[in-house]
Amino acid sequence: MLSAPFLTRRAFGAMLLSSVAACGPRVPSSNSVLPDVNSFAPGYEPIFDAGYNLPGIPEQYTQGVNRRMFGIYQGEQGPGTLDVDPYAKFLYFIEADGRAIRYPVGVGRAGRSFRGNGVIQLKRKWPGWTPTQNMLRREPDVYGPFARGVPGGLRSPLGSRALYLYRNGRDTFYRIHGTNDLESIGNSGSAGCIRMFNQDIIDLYERVPNGTRVHVRSPEESLRVDPENYERGIELPPKIIDPDEIYGAEALANDRPPDFDAVDPSTLPFEDAALSDT
Repeated sequence: MLSAPFLTRRAFGAMLLSSVAACGPRVPSSNSVLPDVNSFAPGYEPIFDAGYNLPGIPEQYTQGVNRRMFGIYQGEQGPGTLDVDPYAKFLYFIEADGRAIRYPVGVGRAGRSFRGNGVIQLKRKWPGWTPTQNMLRREPDVYGPFARGVPGGLRSPLGSRALYLYRNGRDTFYRIHGTNDLESIGNSGSAGCIRMFNQDIIDLYERVPNGTRVHVRSPEESLRVDPENYERGIELPPKIIDPDEIYGAEALANDRPPDFDAVDPSTLPFEDAALSDT
C-alpha cells in the first residue's frame, strides 16, 4: 500500500502518518508469532514470502522520509527508469504520468562508486551471495571466511530479492537488493551496493521487468536535483559478522531454502491451516 500522493518534492519530507501506532523495539524472528499489523506503517507490515514469515519493519526505521512514498517526480530521467540517488539515499521508479514511487535505500561503498546508466538484466528471488574476487583481495579478513558463499534464504545478505545491473552486456556487480540490516536504510556503510527494506524490494521487484534502465546520480546531479537531502544519513561503522552466525549449527537450523510454492497458512481454511502446522 502506498501513502497518499504529494504535490512537490518538499512535500515528500512533510508526509507522515501520525495515525500509525508506535511499535516496540524488539524485531521478531522469522519463525515467531507475527505482531499486530497496526504496529507498522502501511506497506511495512509482516508478510509471508517463499515459506518465510518476514517480520514487519518497526516504525522507528520508517520515520520521516525514510519510507515508501508516491508523488510528483522532479528528477531528470524518463518514464520506466529506476533513478538512484546514493547521496540522498533514495531510489525512484518513474511512472508514465510524471509521478514516481520513491523508496529509501542504504548505500555501501560499491553503491557510491558506480554512476551513470545500466540496465537490469537479471532478477532473482531470495538470491544467494558470494563475495567477488575484488572483495576478497581488498578485505580478506572481512570476506575471506565467506568465500564459499551463502545460499539464498534468511542468511543471505542480499535479502528477499535482487536486481542485477549490467552495462554493455557485462555484469557490473552492482546490485539493488534487500537486507535485514534495518539501520542501514537511509545511511551509508562500508560494504554493499544499494540496500532496501525487504518489503520495498519485493514491491519494486514486481514492478520492474528485465531490461529496465537504471540511472545512478553523480554528486553533482544529486546536489542539483535534491539539495535538501544531499548526504542524508550517517556513516555507519563496519559490521564484522562472526562466520558462525552464517555457517553454525544454530544458523543452519533456523534457515531453510526458499519454497516458492508455499502457501500462506493465514489464507487457508481453518482445517487446512491446522494441517499445515503439523
